[in-house]
Amino acid sequence: MSGFNYEKDADGIVTVTMDMNGPVNSMSAEFNPLWKEMIDKLEKEDGLTGVVIASAKKTFFAGGDLNSLLAAQPENVEEFFNTVEDMKADMRRLEKLPVPVVAAINGAALGGGFEICLSTNYRIAYDHKSVQLGLPEVSLGLLPGGGGVVRMVNLLGLANALPFLMEGKKVVPAKALKAGMIHETVASLEELVPRAKAYILEQKGNEAAAVQPWDVKGFKIPGGSANSPKLAQVITGAPAMLAQKTRGLLPAPEQILDCAVEAARLDFDTAMTIESRGLTYLAVTPEAKNMISTFFFGLNKVNGGASRPKDVEPQLTKKVGILGAGMMGQGIAYSSAMAGIEVVLKDISVEAAEKGKAYTEKLLDKRVSRGRMTEEKKAEVLALIKPTADDADLQGCDLIIEAVFENIELKNKITQSTEQYLAEGGIWGSNTSTLPITQLAEASEKPENFIGIHFFSPVDKMPLVEIICGEKTNDVALAKAFDYTRQIKKTPIVVNDSLAFYTSRTFGTFMDEGNRLLVDGTNPVRIDNVAKAVGMPVGPLAVQDEVSIELARKAGETHKEMGVYGKFGPNDVQEEIIDFMITQNGRGGRYHGGGFYEYSDAGKTIWTPVVEKYFNADYEISDQDIKDRILFRQVIETLKCLETNVLRSVADGNIGSIMGIGAPVWTGGFIQFVNTYGLEKFQARCGELAAQYGERFECPAIVAEKIAAGETFQ
Repeated sequence: MSGFNYEKDADGIVTVTMDMNGPVNSMSAEFNPLWKEMIDKLEKEDGLTGVVIASAKKTFFAGGDLNSLLAAQPENVEEFFNTVEDMKADMRRLEKLPVPVVAAINGAALGGGFEICLSTNYRIAYDHKSVQLGLPEVSLGLLPGGGGVVRMVNLLGLANALPFLMEGKKVVPAKALKAGMIHETVASLEELVPRAKAYILEQKGNEAAAVQPWDVKGFKIPGGSANSPKLAQVITGAPAMLAQKTRGLLPAPEQILDCAVEAARLDFDTAMTIESRGLTYLAVTPEAKNMISTFFFGLNKVNGGASRPKDVEPQLTKKVGILGAGMMGQGIAYSSAMAGIEVVLKDISVEAAEKGKAYTEKLLDKRVSRGRMTEEKKAEVLALIKPTADDADLQGCDLIIEAVFENIELKNKITQSTEQYLAEGGIWGSNTSTLPITQLAEASEKPENFIGIHFFSPVDKMPLVEIICGEKTNDVALAKAFDYTRQIKKTPIVVNDSLAFYTSRTFGTFMDEGNRLLVDGTNPVRIDNVAKAVGMPVGPLAVQDEVSIELARKAGETHKEMGVYGKFGPNDVQEEIIDFMITQNGRGGRYHGGGFYEYSDAGKTIWTPVVEKYFNADYEISDQDIKDRILFRQVIETLKCLETNVLRSVADGNIGSIMGIGAPVWTGGFIQFVNTYGLEKFQARCGELAAQYGERFECPAIVAEKIAAGETFQ
């Protein structure tokens, strides 16, 4: 069979090696006919003693065809449902063959790939960290609709299956073995298929080896069925816990929970039909379209180097200098050392630099205590970081990242005093969140080698890096920054120079709109609660407490000095808030003794004077208008960045908004949101908001251009 290599040996064992067109095996249009043909042939095979399902690709099987899932439309749901049911019926035929069927898992088997494995009787995996197993469909707004929900519940029990289904948990073979997802591991790829065949031969005469547990008469689901008193508490409490986590904005986890409970309640085949209905429902939701577009296609495009210069050879960073061992510098040092890069961590004193290195030690100690790292590996990583106060120790760094306060004079002084220590052709990166790179590069002797490398706090947890090209930044500098970001296992977006670039500029509109709602008379607690209800991680007032109102004051002063006050960031409303909060009351944020909120061991409560000052009980505004003001303000700013070429691509805008700004996951990012909201509808809603709340809500011209061209944002 073209695409599936079918070989029968002298022992009657058929090995089917999947080798479909393209770089991976997947449930593309090619798959269903091949799968059906294979099972037809197996059912007719004389003298069959067993079946091994293997792969000729580096991955075992990549999963569902996301292009077809993206193309699914409400008018085609019946056809979609029937296709899913047909594929699952063939999987059911596979597991009902009268001989043992073994999955020989040589590489990643995620989503549909692991569902194929679940439809076999015995699963053997190559024990290597590159082999990931699991059902991550929830992260794309979907559910495992190829039998994954039903089989996992029957295999592991409801309580044990839920984390894999609802969190999309992916595990390496050793952990999968412990969880009961697979039966065995082998130490090398060469052993895999021979061991699968040996297992089949060992089962000669053992009819039970060819029967799935759930097809055995009298089978009971581990941990009990849904009617079991033991599970009553889990089933009763799960919806409330889920609502708290997703705020009702993500339909996939709700569908998964519903299907999983039904799988623990109903017979196997009925539960499978309910699962198919669940996938069919989700496939046509805007949330799934948004999440597939951004978290699969967009993220692959970004990480794959769409914004990286194509003709520049790979730029490996061997030695990085980090100037400033504070919160940002110490996080960059940790991430770099974890990637095996030699680090020179410099501050004004050795003590300050040592304190920065201690941050890495603290994080590594946590890894050791959790069994995720050995003491030997910890020592290796720590040995890579050299704390110092001596500029000369920077000699030979092929990359230096300055991570000091947002002050142009300070940054310029550091550039001029330490740039000389860069290796020949070395690159200088500034970890600035707002200051224009072109302006900072004026202090450099080689502005073409100067670039912005904007990290997010805390660096060890935040996955995004915003790379900013100044007017003179060359392609080698961009390639170096991009490759370094991938080297430390983070996602790079590339933007062009502008005050506050993309992420800080757009994030600033979120905080600003919160302030405007407050000054208008909205209750501050309501502002933050409604912002969370639309999907923002925290409200705009609470986040200002965290990032510091005092920091906003200092940024405002810097912007005034630069002659750009009010252009993108601070303005008259911000000035009023700063005057009331800081000048009059000394409340600069959480780490300055409190801000909009009071903080104690018991939690946080709104600071009463801010309610007394601004809340107007007579001011009327709907929750929907609050939601739209908060969301649309950020979407509009993102579109302006795309329109003016600050953003180089739609993918960078979507990934940057999710990973760097905290855009609601269900939107798929601030630009993708417009696609499924509808461009004409978005334009009309902007008009309504502008008429009622001001010109900041006017729809960017780029939307009208797309409408006229009959296009969406791609």
